[in-house]
Amino acid sequence: MQTSLLHQLVVGTPVTHGQLQKSVKRLPGPATQCQYSPTTSKQMRLRTNISETVKRKLSLGASILRVGGVEKVFKKFFSMEEGERLLKVSQCYLSTTSGPLAGFLFISTYKVAFCSEKSMKVFTQNGHMLRIRYKVVIPLKKIKSMNQTEDTQKPRQKYIEIVTEDNFEFWLMGVLKYQKTFQYLQEALSQA
Repeated sequence: MQTSLLHQLVVGTPVTHGQLQKSVKRLPGPATQCQYSPTTSKQMRLRTNISETVKRKLSLGASILRVGGVEKVFKKFFSMEEGERLLKVSQCYLSTTSGPLAGFLFISTYKVAFCSEKSMKVFTQNGHMLRIRYKVVIPLKKIKSMNQTEDTQKPRQKYIEIVTEDNFEFWLMGVLKYQKTFQYLQEALSQA
């Protein structure tokens, strides 16, 4: 089966385990993220003021209305298995090596998925620019553990760590309705 270039860019390019070990660096956990220099920490700060929160909620609402509902947004960004149900959608940030990336966290009966709020510019080998969304899909059956944690210096900053069977760590932060979202993640995992 042949896939399109866009599909390969969005889903990822297969690499061997040796290549992965050489090229992937572990993301720092929340405790080390707080130890950056003052200028870096300002760049990493999450948007927490009321006007930014309202803008984000309006943005989510506009996206949902344009596409025709939360489930249609999920189907547009990710394929759904037969019998799969969407349980919860929440706005959050995904920790990346470039800093927090704003987006949507989707929790379904089969997977946990993240999609960036905005598209990003990516250049092909031919020099053509494509705009794609940053996406992460983690099948529930591949999740080894999930933990709640908080910044020791700023207890109001809470994080969700998802660790896969192959020991990749995904850090979610700035999760709206944090406790409710974590409960949906726990329920989805317990039923997987």
